[in-house]
Amino acid sequence: MPIKKYHIGLTQWGLKDWVGNFYSDKAKAASFLKEYATVFNSVEGNTTFYRAPSPKTVKKWGEQVPPEFKFCFKFPQGITHYKRLKNTDKEVLSFLELFEPIRDKLGPFHIQLSSQFSFNEFDKLEALFDILPPHYAYALEVRHEDFFDRSKKERRLEELLKSNRVDRVIFDTRKLHSMKSDDPSIKEAQKKKPQLPVRFDATGSRPFLRFVGANDVINNEAYLKEWAIIVADWIKDGLHPYVFIHAPDTLHAPKLARYFHRVLSDFVELGPMPKWPIDKQNEQLGLF
Repeated sequence: MPIKKYHIGLTQWGLKDWVGNFYSDKAKAASFLKEYATVFNSVEGNTTFYRAPSPKTVKKWGEQVPPEFKFCFKFPQGITHYKRLKNTDKEVLSFLELFEPIRDKLGPFHIQLSSQFSFNEFDKLEALFDILPPHYAYALEVRHEDFFDRSKKERRLEELLKSNRVDRVIFDTRKLHSMKSDDPSIKEAQKKKPQLPVRFDATGSRPFLRFVGANDVINNEAYLKEWAIIVADWIKDGLHPYVFIHAPDTLHAPKLARYFHRVLSDFVELGPMPKWPIDKQNEQLGLF
């Protein structure tokens, strides 16, 4: 049975190292998304941060996933980082129009602002929200310290988000940055991922959580249980959360997501996560 009460996914579907580990032994790149979508019902669309896909590719993606699957595509860096929302109305609308053919398979668009985007540019954010088509959903990720001041600036941001029904992206890197490790994947993630305060409140109907910690379950247990309790409360309150599990080494992300779902199931009735493609394959081989 597919997961219905919330959406859970990873940062991508195209990792070749998942073949024979998460994907079936003979999985090819062309079948990765289809196999991914038999387990998870959402994905972070980070590829669009770097390059917009062709209309043909968008259509193909939509055809490879079931009706309940939701893509959460990230706004292009040209809009959010290079131009920092200045004179980008046409680019924004053109980008969103690209996904109109798969509108029913879209979760919130992920608008990630640069760490340099401060409260001094707040008027550009207000202008962006004024032109965003209301038939799509959006989640905003801020990284400048201005928006974590627990005072006027942060309140202004929260008021803007709530009035526009936009969710605030929660990016929890607490565990990642608390570790001392010689693991190259962890050291690299610590360089790249921001270390920001964590907010636990929802500003819209689709709370949007990104979590990155250790590569193993044991070192993430306390944090994932904490989030399971919070996500369960959101679900009980009638909200529909989106949860994306990262790992410094992406190879390990599926098992962390499966663990989170199992813990969340202790607090709200969900049913088990669907079996992985590799597990289904091995079961079939066992029959013979």
